[in-house]
Amino acid sequence: MGILRGKTAIITGASSGIGRATALLFAEEGANLVLAARRERELGEVAASLRSRGAAALFLAGDAADEAYARSLVALAESEFGGLDIGFNNAGTNGEMGPSADISLEGWKATLDVNLTGAFLGAKYQIPALRRRGGGSLLFTSTFVGHTAGMPGTAAYAASKAGIIGLMKTLAVELGSEGIRVNAILPGGTATSMAEAWVDTPEKLAFVENLHALKRRAEPEEIARSVLFLASDAASFMTGSAMLVDGGVSINRT
Repeated sequence: MGILRGKTAIITGASSGIGRATALLFAEEGANLVLAARRERELGEVAASLRSRGAAALFLAGDAADEAYARSLVALAESEFGGLDIGFNNAGTNGEMGPSADISLEGWKATLDVNLTGAFLGAKYQIPALRRRGGGSLLFTSTFVGHTAGMPGTAAYAASKAGIIGLMKTLAVELGSEGIRVNAILPGGTATSMAEAWVDTPEKLAFVENLHALKRRAEPEEIARSVLFLASDAASFMTGSAMLVDGGVSINRT
């Protein structure tokens, strides 16, 4: 029996990368899924693939920074599956990149809207549903960038992802007595379509790989396994954790 059998999860950013890999893994472990992302066609393809394998998977396309959309995802989970046990707020964007003084105000706001405000709105509407369920797991995708390492050209991205850690820790102390655990994963370099903006030449890829103690990037499935751990009862005494899943990039000096 899967370790998430009978559990219902919302996964944002589920059309590709870490979100898609997590959806596949959660489905294998028996979860009911509500999948969210902006790209409707790709999201529908993920849901159809999961259903063809016997999984219970619904999808709703929209913008993570839209409050009505965050509310609708929770309503879908409760109406179709009877409740919510896991919220994985994973949707993100690189946003506008470049020297900090050259980033436009519009680019700054757009990046924070998706990465940080989107995470907040997801949690805002998932929390009451988790309370109605008597507890659960609330999860976020942050990053080592802006936390254990600074990288030039990433001001909006780093600030928004670092903000997620502050949000997560606040929620953890607010909700712990109610049986709601709140954690974040901090991936290192991962082979996703979003990451290709960072490694668009063989030389850049080699540089990024060498930053890691393991001398390679992660596959999305490897990051998904950390999400499964935090979502499951195996992590029953973990809350408020900014968990590095970074291949040693935070400690490597070689």
